[in-house]
Amino acid sequence: MSTPLSRRAFGGAAAGAAAAAALGTGPAEAAPAAPPAERPFRAARPRRRSRRPNVLFILGDDLGWADLSSYGSPHIHTPHLDRLARGGVRFTDAYSGSATCSPTRFSLYTGRYPGRTKGGLAEPIADKSAGLDPTHPTLASLLRDSGYATALIGKWHCGHLPDHSPTRSGWDEFFGNFGGALEYYSKLGLGGEYDLYEGDAECKDLRYYTRILTERASEYVSRDHGKPWLLNLNFTTPHWPWIADGDKEASAEIVRRIEAGDRSALWHQDGGSVEKYKEMVEDLDRSVGRVLAALRRSGQEKDTLVLFASDNGGERFSCNWPLAGNKGSLQEGGIRVPTILRWPAGIDGGQVSDLPVFTPDWTATLLELAGARPHPAYPLDGTSLAGHLLRGEDVPERDLFWRVRGERALRRGDWKYYRGKSGRDQLFHLAEDTREQADRAPFEQSRLAGLRAAWERIDAGLLRY
Repeated sequence: MSTPLSRRAFGGAAAGAAAAAALGTGPAEAAPAAPPAERPFRAARPRRRSRRPNVLFILGDDLGWADLSSYGSPHIHTPHLDRLARGGVRFTDAYSGSATCSPTRFSLYTGRYPGRTKGGLAEPIADKSAGLDPTHPTLASLLRDSGYATALIGKWHCGHLPDHSPTRSGWDEFFGNFGGALEYYSKLGLGGEYDLYEGDAECKDLRYYTRILTERASEYVSRDHGKPWLLNLNFTTPHWPWIADGDKEASAEIVRRIEAGDRSALWHQDGGSVEKYKEMVEDLDRSVGRVLAALRRSGQEKDTLVLFASDNGGERFSCNWPLAGNKGSLQEGGIRVPTILRWPAGIDGGQVSDLPVFTPDWTATLLELAGARPHPAYPLDGTSLAGHLLRGEDVPERDLFWRVRGERALRRGDWKYYRGKSGRDQLFHLAEDTREQADRAPFEQSRLAGLRAAWERIDAGLLRY
């Protein structure tokens, strides 16, 4: 199912990587000047692996599909993430579990549709009234029960203290913020509260947030854990406010507005620019590079499965081209996200895949690779890709489902059923029309009816708003 997107993205990758090499990649990692050509994904010959993999799952925040040079960005240079892709598999048709921050995180942590849980109905969580039920099994709790050390560093956004916390949901360690956004220096959140914690206690550190998370993650992956580990590393970059490292004046102005009672200050509607956004994404890239360099120095790189993705599509200054829509929408630009997988001990590098996958699939996949089983009372909605990735097994055709207030979408193969806020059912053939401009509904009534019925069957089993 090779698509024009795959070819276009590879062209962007080559150009972006070459430009990055010319500019220099900084101290974290060096990238080769001439990247090898990608080839369609093919499972490696079965390998004898001595241990279960460590798992480093890195989330960017509101990063658009084409914001990396390996995904075609014409002006943002991301040599470290490009290097990660060259060492593994770059997915062109990968999706987030929802179109906004917290429901995607619910789908990752539970492996289920956000609408299975009350907390997942908040799109996104904006107050302290909802969260992930601590009794619900999570990726972390299931891996911990099977012998893994677990940690979450960065943005949680699945509820607030005293009822909700990563340490109540399976993570041995937590360092980060509870809310959906914070000012990068002061750590003030959407309600004006201080929002940086270690465990369940406030932790004072007024340095630039991305620096702190990078430092903490580098220390974690450098440890001698004595057993396999899971680290969820959730950056807030490049989420608003549009503040890069060193922007002390912009930070001070936002803090002044917050302290004056302006609860819209963090949205930064009057700030930011394409160039500032570029600066933030490139800083994210360097930060990932530093963590990966620490992993390599620790001697654990070969046995560590690294997954990089975004929690949803891009916003405001992001580049989603050629996709339509952005964060909050179930058009492709709101849910299709850059996704990279690297595991030297199990998967060959230099590959590209256009297999449609979404967030709950990764939960199911990681559980299988770690030798952990889902809880029988909480069946997963994702499909494990372990057999496909390791042995080349076919992934059976299945439906990828999304529901966001006022919108619905379902993808089956190359076809996508979509109903936006207009209430009109539409049908798109994504292999030929990635931009969702040619509505095939009038000519494919039977197919439309079948996909709509499939969406409604799934929806009938979810909680109501």
